[in-house]
Amino acid sequence: MNLRILLLGLLIAITVWQCRAAETVTLGSGVKVDKAPVQTRIENAESFQFNDYLITPLADFSLEAKVLSRENYWLDRESDIAPTDLALGWQRMSDESVLTAIDIRQSGRWYHWRVEHFPVPRRIIETQSANMHIVPANDHVEKVLDSVKPGQIIRFKGQLIRVQDDDGWQWQSSLTREDTGARACELVYVNELNIISE
Repeated sequence: MNLRILLLGLLIAITVWQCRAAETVTLGSGVKVDKAPVQTRIENAESFQFNDYLITPLADFSLEAKVLSRENYWLDRESDIAPTDLALGWQRMSDESVLTAIDIRQSGRWYHWRVEHFPVPRRIIETQSANMHIVPANDHVEKVLDSVKPGQIIRFKGQLIRVQDDDGWQWQSSLTREDTGARACELVYVNELNIISE
């Protein structure tokens, strides 16, 4: 009986978590973020332990972006370090008049989009948006991440990283916004995270 109550409570908590994350904030048409992410390569970075994994920083990374979608994960191995993926857009992909013509969703650690007619050239969609696996570096970042909603503008700083385990498993960030498909997502160790528009 206690196990049933525990499972029911867990199911309710997960449902509330997902529903709260699905609320969308509307900010209106027009470009809300005019700059692309900033990345600086790190040479000879020192690795460190995090949640029983070895993390190696590959590049310093910061951005301001519109949250296009978010998806929470808890069953895959990756959720040990990155419980949330954010699909993020900047420049033309931060303009709601463009975004209303694009069907956006996330699943299986992928960000998918579909259009009936392109509101902007395809390459703009591909290079001015990305799916990012977010690794909260501390409790404060984790708390802010939990409250992030689609439609908001956020700003964060951190590093693009490679994660390794003793059994040989590894997960590595893309180091360019120009790629698409498998291994094109950013894996970001986030030190600072702020919601800058509600």
